[in-house]
Formats: sequence, structure tokens, C-alpha cells
Amino acid sequence: MGNTIIEKIIQKNTGAESVTPGQIVTVNVDRVMIHDIFIPFVAEKFEEMGFTKLWDPDKVVLIYDHLVPASAVEDIRHFKIGDAFVNKYGLKNIHRSDGICHQLMTECGYAKPGDIVFGTDSHTTTYGCVGCFSSGIGYTEMAAILGTGEMWVRVPETIKVVIDGKLPENVSSKDIILRLIGDLGADGATYKALEFSGSTVEKMSVASRMTISNMAIEAGAKAALFSPDEKTAEYSEVELSDVDWIYGDEDAQYCKTVVYRAEDLVPVVACPSQVDKIKPVSEVEGTELDQVFIGSCTNGRLEDLKAAAEILEGRKVADYVKLIVTPASRKIYMEASKAGYLKTLAKAGAIITQPGCGLCCGRAGGILTDGEKILATNNRNFLGRMGTSKVEIYLGSPKTAAASAAAGKIVAAK
Repeated sequence: MGNTIIEKIIQKNTGAESVTPGQIVTVNVDRVMIHDIFIPFVAEKFEEMGFTKLWDPDKVVLIYDHLVPASAVEDIRHFKIGDAFVNKYGLKNIHRSDGICHQLMTECGYAKPGDIVFGTDSHTTTYGCVGCFSSGIGYTEMAAILGTGEMWVRVPETIKVVIDGKLPENVSSKDIILRLIGDLGADGATYKALEFSGSTVEKMSVASRMTISNMAIEAGAKAALFSPDEKTAEYSEVELSDVDWIYGDEDAQYCKTVVYRAEDLVPVVACPSQVDKIKPVSEVEGTELDQVFIGSCTNGRLEDLKAAAEILEGRKVADYVKLIVTPASRKIYMEASKAGYLKTLAKAGAIITQPGCGLCCGRAGGILTDGEKILATNNRNFLGRMGTSKVEIYLGSPKTAAASAAAGKIVAAK
């Protein structure tokens, strides 16, 4: 019997001849990521456990992104504790205001195909876009890894997702993952791996795959994996021949298979206030908006900004709507500036912010109040996520967001 991608990665990492779903194994961790919100708790737990040194300072990445720039005095405490931990234990990979952690982990080459990576954020599943088994953990588990370099995992079952065909022009990978979350439900993939394949997937950019793997956690997934190809190898700066073993065997055992015909997919949104409450844009079209947000670790990449700029070229954001655009990293910000996308968005009336988590996590940069409605490209629309509990949050693609910003209400891109 063959193996799924996640089974192959775990086998290679542990040296086991075979692993089966449900089996408990101890893996050797290739890299970890901690961001500014969790560093105080990780640091405290690390010392409480009695550790006096990191297992490998080169394999630890600390990223300041959620609280940058500080919007509250108490945020500064996180920076001071983080800096003290860096100085005391010799961390070498530090990013202050360079962008969102999940973008930087693959962009900077910290998470590579075949690696096993853990982070103190649920959207750590993002790195599966390059064929990396990555998953979010709590600060106690992170502290233990910092001291030992090891982590126990239960080998997940795998749901195979097959997408074949050519996507309609106004449909993107964001629509695909929202549709899948709606079909599976918010708990439909709990502690399972999602494995994506099919001709549509093969044509996708790494950035589009990143959007899908990022939001897999919204269905409860432990990981979301794509087989590396030439695009992956170029992006991750690896030889394809070194990672071409990362694919699901035809005779692998899957607990479920979900199949989509790309041509049947339509633009969709997640409606307030559950990510799995999915409706076609056509069913909510005309819903008036107060704000639109394009950015986050889900959809703040260059192709997202390009898509938005193309739709808003020569147009204006509706008078009564605020459009906030946040590139996912400093590199993307500079590339978008050089390509003219930011100029186009600014001329249309967009507010362009520094790279970071900001509005997505309800911190600085555009929070809303009772009765206001927002269409956003990020990954969660929970109550209170982007302001008060009476804010209505819709989630959609950058194309849908840009078109809606110009219309002042939810519409599909033409």
C-alpha cells in the first residue's frame, strides 16, 4: 500500500519504515516560528521547564508582526521580553516589521519542501504550499521544542482534494478554499491532512496554493499539502530532484476524497460570523459596505495586489467606503510599488499600510464599530475579530474585494 504526502514526510523525518494514521511518533523539528504575541508566554514556560539553552538557535525564528507598530502601551512589553530572550539565548533569525510571519517563513526560505515546522499561530498550515508539514501549536509545546528539538504528533488521516479544469476569470484560489470549508464544515477536517491535486492545482502559482493551505485550519486541518513542482523548486530555491518524492501515491489510503470541476466554481463569500457559512456572491450582491480590506497572510501577496489594481485601474473607491490595502511583506510592498500596483490603488483611493497583521487580528489599522460591514480578504470573520462584536465581516477574494470597493457594496468582479 502506498503513502500520502504527510505519511512520507513523517517517515523520512523519523527513519521509520512505515507509519499509519493514529500512530503516535516523535519527530525531529526542522524549524520553529514564534511571533510577538506569544513570545512572553513561550519565554516564561521555557525557563519554568528548567531549560538553559536552545536546542539550536539557527532553527528558531522570531517575528514581530501582530503588534507592529504598537497600538497600545502594553504591546511594548512583548517587544522588550522578545528582545531579552534573543539576547539571552542567542536567537539569530529575527524579523522586526519585515512582514507577516507566514509570508516570511517561505519567502525567506525557513520552511522548505519536506520539512517539519511548527509555529505559535494556527495559520502555520500555510507552509504546506511548498510541501512542508507545518502546523500551529501552543506555547507550552513550543517551549518544549526549544529545549529538545522534538515534538510528538499523531499521524493524521488524509482527505484528498482533486480540482480539475480551468477556473473562470473571476474565480481564484480563495473561492476554492472557501467553497471547500463550506462543504467540509468548520470541523470537517479536524486533525486531518488535506492533500491537493488535479490539473487546476498544477497550474496554480505558489502564492495561490499558499492561500489555500493558509485557510485549511478553518476546517480544522492539521496540515494542508501540495506536491512540489518546478514553481515550488524555484520559489524555495531547491532542486526538484531532491524533493520529487513528496507526492501522494495512487494506492495511498485516504479517509475521504473531494472532487471539484473548476468550471463549476463561482465567486463566494463567507458570511458573518462563521468561516464555513459560504454563499455565492450572487446571493449577497448589493449588501452595502463601510470598509474593504485587501491583505493579510491569506491574500496580501503580489498577485493579489495585481488583481486588485487591474480591477481598480481608472476607477475610484466609493465615496462612503474605506479601502485598506496591506502587503504581506516588505519585499512584496517594494515589488508592488515597482510594478505600479500601489500607485494604481492609491489613485483609486486606497489607504496603503505597512506590512503586518494589523487589521486582520483586530489591532491597528482600521477597526470598525457597531453596525458596520466589511468585506475582507483575510481568513477569519469571528465576532469581534475586526472591532466590536456587532461588526459584520464578509470574507472574499481580492477580485471580489476590489470590485466591491468601487461599487460600495458586495459585487462579483466582471
